[in-house]
Amino acid sequence: MSEWLVYCLPLTKASEGCRLTAYADPEPGGILWTVGYGATGPDITEGTTWTQEQADADLADRLQHRNTFVTTAVRVRLTQMQRAALNDFAYNVGRSAFAGSTLLAALNRGDYQTAADEFLRWNKDDGNIEQGLLIRRANERELFRGFAFGGFA
Repeated sequence: MSEWLVYCLPLTKASEGCRLTAYADPEPGGILWTVGYGATGPDITEGTTWTQEQADADLADRLQHRNTFVTTAVRVRLTQMQRAALNDFAYNVGRSAFAGSTLLAALNRGDYQTAADEFLRWNKDDGNIEQGLLIRRANERELFRGFAFGGFA
């Protein structure tokens, strides 16, 4: 397993939470059936049930795919912890938001400190500050700055 993924998985798991039976996630325009650590898609419907191993494997696979996107978007050198923090962030906010973020712009200018501070600005859901996002962004920022999440170092 890649070193960045060893750092990223515990953070993403803790932030996303895991549900092994699909649940209805209300979205604009309808219901989105979701299972595992936020997996969606046409094969996930009401009644879909996964094992913990399926959920873990799916998350690792989706993070690997997200890393391909992050690698393409970032034009500066990264540590493994920085890569892990960026992958968790991009996993949560989505590709478009990550690609257009001031965080990525600062990072690609080589301004690592401003990029680290930008994590903290992404703390709202539907315009409201969310406690879970405050915690997640603080953890991403600390990981980006070289402080391991969950005791990994």
